[in-house]
Parts: sequence; C-alpha cells; structure tokens
Amino acid sequence: MPEELRAYIAGFLDGDGCIMAQLVKRSGYRYGYQIRLSIVFYQKSRNRHFLEWLKTKLKYGYVRNRNDGMSEYTIVGKKEVADILRLLKTHLHLKKQLATKIIEISKMIKYPKIRDFLKFCQLVDKTAKYTYSKKRKITTAQVKKYLEEHKLFSP
Repeated sequence: MPEELRAYIAGFLDGDGCIMAQLVKRSGYRYGYQIRLSIVFYQKSRNRHFLEWLKTKLKYGYVRNRNDGMSEYTIVGKKEVADILRLLKTHLHLKKQLATKIIEISKMIKYPKIRDFLKFCQLVDKTAKYTYSKKRKITTAQVKKYLEEHKLFSP
C-alpha cells in the first residue's frame, strides 16, 4: 500500500476511528473470558460507500449500518487488528501509544497459562486510559474473581 494512502487512513483512524481492547465474557472459553481486539471506523450512513472503499484497501472486516444513521467498518481479531496497526502506526498521532499497546496484546498465544492470561488482561486495563469509553465494565479484577470462584485460579 502506498505510503500516502497509509498516512491518509491513519489520519482517518485518528479522527473518526476507534481502537479497542475489551474483556468479553464467553461461556465456552477456557477462562470464561475473551480478549477481543478491534478497530472501528465511523461515518454517516450516506457516506457508507467510503467505508466500503476503505474495506477494499484494508481487506479485513465488515461494514454495517446502525439504527442511528451511522455506519461502521469493523475489523476484529488479534492478527487482523495487529496487521492493520503495524501498517498505519508510523502515521498515527493521537492513537499511536494505544496502537503500540494493542499490538503488544495481539502477541498473546492462543492457549496461554492462566497467569499469562491475567497479565494480558492487565494490559487491556491499561488501554482504558487512551480511550473515551463510558461503557467499560469488565476489568482484570472481575476476571480474577470469576477464576477464583470457579476454582481455576488461586492467588
């Protein structure tokens, strides 16, 4: 991808995008939680075509219309998110430190030992200082409590 296009997309991500690391409760998962990494770009639905164009450039994810007149282009997954962030990171300004942390989280192996999983959960907690999320509810403390209650972890 040309450098100029990478810079343009990075600027768009800095302004109208979001990079997230979340702890998500998942009953079928080994430790009861998933670490989910995602990138989301936002536009009014009348400009959805721009998000579709962006998807052709980045190759991952999906575009959907929301009920509030907005559309979003979402990329989810450790590999996918890390690939995009590595591509754009040198051109990010507002979200460069967050991108660095997310890339670090993406290095988590598929089946980590429980203490390693908790270390990655702590990294997810640290990303909160770089975001404006008001909905964040699950933290490492909740994950640890769940693991202790289910006798999967003892301090």
